[in-house]
Parts: sequence; C-alpha cells; structure tokens
Amino acid sequence: MARRTEPPDGGWGWMVVLSAFFQSALVFGVLRSFGIFFVKFVAAFEEQAARVSWIASIGIAVQQFGSPIGSALSTKFGPRPVVMTGGILAALGMLLASFATSLTHLYLSIGLISGSGWALTFTPTLACLSRYFSRRRSLAMGLALTGVGLSSFAFAPLFQWLLNHYAWRGALMLVSALSFHLVACGSLLRPLSLAEDSAVGGPGAQLISLLHNGPFLRYTIALTLINTGYFIPYVHLVAHLQDLGWDPLPAAFILSVAAIADLVGRVASGWLGDAIPGPVARLLILWTTLTGVLLVLFPVAQASTALVVLAVAYGFTSGALTPVAFSVVPELVGTGRMYCGLGLVQMVESIGGLLGAPLSGYLRDVTGNYTVSFVVAGAFLLAGSGVLITLPYSFSCCPAPTSRSQDLVIEAPHTKVPLSKEEGLGKD
Repeated sequence: MARRTEPPDGGWGWMVVLSAFFQSALVFGVLRSFGIFFVKFVAAFEEQAARVSWIASIGIAVQQFGSPIGSALSTKFGPRPVVMTGGILAALGMLLASFATSLTHLYLSIGLISGSGWALTFTPTLACLSRYFSRRRSLAMGLALTGVGLSSFAFAPLFQWLLNHYAWRGALMLVSALSFHLVACGSLLRPLSLAEDSAVGGPGAQLISLLHNGPFLRYTIALTLINTGYFIPYVHLVAHLQDLGWDPLPAAFILSVAAIADLVGRVASGWLGDAIPGPVARLLILWTTLTGVLLVLFPVAQASTALVVLAVAYGFTSGALTPVAFSVVPELVGTGRMYCGLGLVQMVESIGGLLGAPLSGYLRDVTGNYTVSFVVAGAFLLAGSGVLITLPYSFSCCPAPTSRSQDLVIEAPHTKVPLSKEEGLGKD
C-alpha cells in the first residue's frame, strides 16, 4: 500500500483513472445499452413491458444497494481483490442469462449475480480514484466516466448487430466475455493510505458520523430522486422510437448519438468543476435541472430532427452531471470517509434505480405510450435539483471546504502545514 500525507494529484492515480475508464464502460455502458435487449425479451417471454423492465432495475438496484459491502470489503482487503471478484461475478451472471427460460432466471442471473459483481466493482474503483486526487478530482472523475459515453456509443449498435446475427442468447454470451475484462481493471488498482485515515475511525464510526451529517443526508435524498428518472431514456427510448414507427437500427443509433454528447459533457463538466471557483454542487444543480426539462420535452418531439437534437442535448447534460455528482461527496464527508460515504449514497439511491424503469414501463402499459413515463422521469430530476439547492455553499460566493484542506487540518498535529500558495491552502 502506498502511503501519502495527502492525495498526490497524479502519479499512479492516472492508472487508476484508466482502470475506472474501462470498468465504467463495462458496467454502465452495458446497462445503458441494455434497452436493445428489451424488445427481444418482451417478444421471447411474451411478458408486459413493466415485468421486463425489472431486469435492468434489479441489476441497478443490486449494484447500488450492495455498494456498502464493496466499500467495507475494500476498506479491509483493499480494492484490487474486491474489484477482480466483482468482474468474475458480472461475467458469470451474463453467461447464465444466456440459458434463461423465464424472466425469473434473468432476474437472478443479470439482476442478482451480475448486479452483485457491479456492486463490488464500481464504487470501490471510484472511491480509490478520489483518494488519488484533490485539485483535479472533477477532471479525473470526468475522464474516468467518459468510458460510459464511449461504450454506449459502441455498444448500442454492437448489441443490435449481435442480436441480428446471434439472437439474444448468443449476444449475452459475448457480453459475458466483455464483462470478464473487469478482472484486468481491478488488477490496476493500488490502495493508498492517507494521513486522514487514522482520524476518521473504522466503518462503524464513519457510518455514525455520516448519519448525523445533515447536508450529506439531503444530498443522498437528492441523488435518489435523480436516479429514479435518470436511466429511463436508456431503458425505454428505443422502444419509444419504435412506437413512433422507427426501425430498430436507427432507433439504436439515437442512443449512440446521445452517447457522443454524453462523452463531451463528462469531460467538459469535469474541467469546469475544477476551473470554476466555488463548490461543484452549483454545477450539479444546473445540469440536473436541464436534464429534467429535456426529459419532459421528449414526448413533445415527433420529427426526426427534433428527436436527434433532444438526444444530443440530453446526452450532454446527463453526462455532465455524473462527474460532479461524485465530486460533491468528498466535499461533504472528507477523503477519509469516501469509501463509506460513496457506498452509503449508492445504497440509498438504489431505491430510485429499482423503481424508475418499472414505474415507466407500468405507465406505458396503462396509457399505451411513453408520454407520461418521460414527464414523470423529468419531474423526479427537477425534484432532486430542488433538494440540492438546500445544500450549504450552493449559492455562496465563497468556495466550499475542500477535502484537501481537511487533510491538512487533520495532519497539523504531526506535520508542518505548508505556507506558500503553491504548496498549501492558498492555492485551493
């Protein structure tokens, strides 16, 4: 384990960014493109849209609800073996899903087994990354999470091509082979020991501290609301376009267009989060509000040009909110509590991930189209934005306390605090 008094803001951290880039692609890139399988599952099992929607929702919910387990195991054993184990489970679930004969089998294989693998993969990797960066944390997060946008651009047409040539069973086998590369991603993670770690206590003490942190609890509620509507286009947009008379391949291409904009949004937002003085929560409020408005506008658009424009705008704003959402957590809880804090956030927001897609599918079954589904999804994001406004420093002209400043304050009894702007708090 590498030992540092403060985050190095680089070094091996860039290899951790590379690992996070590929694992985000192989987790959320697959999840975002899974809507391609949606129509095939409805036809193969002759089930309603709401029941089929539970496949992706269970996977998202298990990934997020199991995040504290991944965080606790990473605290004890380090992130490397935990993420590598998660990669094996993610691949195994997809492989077993290719032999499914009922929706229940898909719930257990993709939802439970692959979801458990994703839980052991995503949160420990991002928590490890955040400990390597302080001043450039938002940019590092943005670069790491561009894997989602790039893989969504590639996976949507790839999965459609695989379905056309190998049917859904053969396609799932090949997705399983892709998921096994998460093991290689885990091998790149090197745990980092910081001076703050000895002061924050064990997992139990950290949990008690977080449960008494009002801003952190409000932030968790906000992300839960956002998460309820965030994934709806990636699950139901292809089906919505097919309801409008689109062919499957052009409908899948729309997801690829949104993925390109998502990629640009993540990098731009990460750069802005570090370049603009003040708390990144203000950027998160902006992107969340715009994403909610765009979701509400989706049912209004009928022309192909309008739908493409909305897809590009939605891709940019939904991608832009992701890196700053993760960068807010260490501002609220400190770097030392990052594993526990991020795991708890992911666990609570799993409620939104579990209910969002089935609720959208249910509304479609009741109304006969996706109009109400997209409007309700947008309303959830706007409600989350309203909760974010209550966070401290959201509209203050003064910058929020950074995790690096917390590292130095805790370090003060044992080490000399740097005084120059280049070395210490002045530059922050």
